[in-house]
Amino acid sequence: MDLNDAVLTCAVNIQWTNGVGITGRKLAYKTATLRLVRNELREMFVEVTPEKLKPLKFKLKDIMVHKKFMSEGKATFNFKAEQCALYLSNAPPGPLMYFLRTLFIKMNGNEGNASQDEAAMQKKLREHLLSGKPSSFEEISPVTTAEMVLARKKAGLIQRSTTTTPSPQAAKKRRFEELKGGDVNPPAAKKLYQESPLAAAPTADSEDALRLSAEQMEVLRACTAGKNVFFTGSAGTGKSFLLRKIISALPPDGTVATASTGVAACLIGGTTLHAFAGIGGGDATMKRCLELASRPASGQTWRKCKRLIIDEISMVDGQFFEKIEAVARHIRRNDRPFGGIQLILCGDFLQLPPVVKASESGAQRFCFQSSAWESCIQCVFELKQVHRQSDPEFVKILNHLRIGHVNEDISTRLVSTSKQKIEGNGILATQLCSHTNDANSINESKLENLQGDKVLFRAEDSDGSMSKTLDQQIQAPSQLFLKINAQVMLLKNINITNGLVNGARGVVVRIEKGLPVVRFKNNQEYACKHEKWTIKTATGGVMTRRQVPLKLAWAFSIHKSQGLTLDCVEMSLSKVFEAGQAYVALSRAKSLQSVRILDFDAKQVWANPQVLQFYKNFRRRLIDTNMIPLGPRNKDKKPGEGSATSALAKLKKSLMNKPLVSIS
Repeated sequence: MDLNDAVLTCAVNIQWTNGVGITGRKLAYKTATLRLVRNELREMFVEVTPEKLKPLKFKLKDIMVHKKFMSEGKATFNFKAEQCALYLSNAPPGPLMYFLRTLFIKMNGNEGNASQDEAAMQKKLREHLLSGKPSSFEEISPVTTAEMVLARKKAGLIQRSTTTTPSPQAAKKRRFEELKGGDVNPPAAKKLYQESPLAAAPTADSEDALRLSAEQMEVLRACTAGKNVFFTGSAGTGKSFLLRKIISALPPDGTVATASTGVAACLIGGTTLHAFAGIGGGDATMKRCLELASRPASGQTWRKCKRLIIDEISMVDGQFFEKIEAVARHIRRNDRPFGGIQLILCGDFLQLPPVVKASESGAQRFCFQSSAWESCIQCVFELKQVHRQSDPEFVKILNHLRIGHVNEDISTRLVSTSKQKIEGNGILATQLCSHTNDANSINESKLENLQGDKVLFRAEDSDGSMSKTLDQQIQAPSQLFLKINAQVMLLKNINITNGLVNGARGVVVRIEKGLPVVRFKNNQEYACKHEKWTIKTATGGVMTRRQVPLKLAWAFSIHKSQGLTLDCVEMSLSKVFEAGQAYVALSRAKSLQSVRILDFDAKQVWANPQVLQFYKNFRRRLIDTNMIPLGPRNKDKKPGEGSATSALAKLKKSLMNKPLVSIS
């Protein structure tokens, strides 16, 4: 699906009112397509086309747009002249944002040429009236750079100042923009220039960073086409970023975003898979699981679900996956795989595995070992482009570690990092620990040893009784004690351009106006204002936490480092106890120059043989399902050269030396 910024599909309600504001005619469409179009006079319209019905057109003049609930897929258009209102709902948040942004830019990006075109417009109007022909409409052309710049100037995003008078700030809290053709200069909220609110994304100044790569777009197309998708990739290939894009491209109604861990669920604005499934830990018998999931609240949640997204699928054990698949069919009374729910799964089986009890060690540990896996998954993709690390040498080393392969050159290079001085500017290296309790003990001890009084920063939770649940799912703690010179880590993307990103390391230099001021490794100082984290409950409710976006960072656990890019990290791999754990720890580092590895031992790096076989089978299946185009035979070539057999042999050889691309 190539996304068109001037086209949107969603539910539409239309209401007309009379002169005294009483509602008269009403129309309601569960699905309708909205397009931005122009007529031959260059006048803009919103064209609403319900399924199997003729389109309706509304002239974009003297209108008001209400977009407060854009992140929930809702917006309102009030056409004052026509005394009509369009209520949009269940719109994919991403396309809705781009649709509104395109609308604003097109209405405000051509004003510089208005006076030049006036005579031409008058001439076209006379010709049109004399011809007697019906109006023709064409789709809005893509946004140009000139239109974008002009619209940004109007919005106050490009400051215009003099030496004597500072530029006024845009009205940040204004909820409505009044769009009147070209007669006024309405402000545009910055949200229209940013990523969907569902995603922790860069600001408008780094829009290039928001673009999906070709391989990511392929996954997005499969998801929006309704396919059951599993996509994988090594650490740093942008899986979570892509997942947030996918969520924003799908209709909110019926889309449930979950993850196997609370931290991963928070990163995508969802809930944990266990909370959604309603069967607890899945330890009970199948009969008992069906009874638990049949309770009114859980049953309704399953029946409403149309698209189930599961992040970090590698940490969901095979038995649990099999049970929720059976639950879905039973509750929905549908014998199709997963009861007909579209599945979008994301994860890397070569990273952290599921946690299973010792008594269950012989059971199906991984999802792909369950009987439900093959019947549920239609398309498989692997992301290959690494975004977290830019050093080819480091990326190559990580690719070897991922499959448990360590040669002498890799060992020598990693051992050499033990002598690196990575501290600077008063910032010490974060010690990455294999156990969470070790990390907590180190942080508490180091904080106590600092001079001065502790300052408490208490979180504001939307539901005080759910603080423990929020602690499990959100990196920001309910109570944060800090001192001057405390080593901290930033937990939010504040300013991508200035390096104030999730995982950036810093030190508290002072407390100012009740806020901690932190100096980061790149020498940037930032007064950490309260930020908001949002997670969803299993029933679709929302819980929020407001807290300063910091956490003590003398030490951090490998499990808690999901989604982080660490720019100053030290690790000891001697206590690694799981396959893939050493790889996960090292892949958090931004570069080889920002990491120090103590007591490296090649024996501590290994990959699970069952997982390696799983990925090997991917390649074999890819070869078997790939279609080889048969071109015209070249008479000058030797017999067999250029034939399908030769092409297949070349393909097999190349695929065995490259990572998996896709299966469909």
